[in-house]
Amino acid sequence: MTTSLQNNPLIRLGTRRSPLAMAQAHEARARLCSAHGWDEGAVELVPVVAGGDKVQDRPLADLGGKALWTRELDAWLAEGRIDAAVHSLKDVETIRPPEIALGAILQRADRRDVLLGASSVAAIPQGARLGTSAPRRAAQMQNLRPDIEVVLFRGNVATRMAKLQAGEADVTLLAAAGLERLGEDGVGTPLELEDWLPAPSQGAIGIECRSGDAQTREMLAAIDHAPSAAEVMAERMLLEALDGTCHSPVGMLAQLDGGRIALKAALFSADGGERVDGSVAVAPDDAQTIRAFGADLLGRATPGIAALFSGKA
Repeated sequence: MTTSLQNNPLIRLGTRRSPLAMAQAHEARARLCSAHGWDEGAVELVPVVAGGDKVQDRPLADLGGKALWTRELDAWLAEGRIDAAVHSLKDVETIRPPEIALGAILQRADRRDVLLGASSVAAIPQGARLGTSAPRRAAQMQNLRPDIEVVLFRGNVATRMAKLQAGEADVTLLAAAGLERLGEDGVGTPLELEDWLPAPSQGAIGIECRSGDAQTREMLAAIDHAPSAAEVMAERMLLEALDGTCHSPVGMLAQLDGGRIALKAALFSADGGERVDGSVAVAPDDAQTIRAFGADLLGRATPGIAALFSGKA
């Protein structure tokens, strides 16, 4: 039975106004409507301009970190202006307020980064400029190619592609999932996961709501994708164990296979000159083993790496 509530939605989803964030909110709405037999009028999308979208000329870590993507939506949840908020989970702080719950993780999209401006890392010209604001991307690239210069690139996907086209850098990196959601999946060269680790939670859309809102939590539970949730939560547990911040260059990947999660990670110094990595197989929700893995990585880290892992992500 189809439910139509054009003027009285069943759930209000908050989202940032950027094109990618809106695409993700539309995906969340479509999944909710499909799961519950609703039409689109049952789910209202409520956009907000996030703090991180307002300033584009400085690194995110210098502006207040990941909270710049969640602060406004957190406030709207607390005020009851929205019932839930749609996020790119890689942009959501690891430690969240107790009054906010992660109600659903949608099926994870492509986890890979895509290289634009060259056909491979090896094919990037000597001394080229990489445009990025991500410590992970900068350090991982300079670990492989110390000759490459890093220049600041901020802005949404279209802005960064335009900056590349204008010659502000020679190459850049974007998330495959974001490109796909914007209909740009034929752009650039995806970097294989065996050679290039993504950010924690990359490719995952999360929907948060108020912890005490049982009705909304029940609605969201219908679209939670358990395998994706198991992988993403393992990565977030490891990030918490590493005590990382927005300044921390870390790549990681959890892959669920046969009831076990293969979890690997690499930590870098800021300039990519130092690297420590490892892998472990864990059962879903095995926080103790994941914490031990994080402690092992930090125990083997050089001072140049360890200094970048000293606060909550």
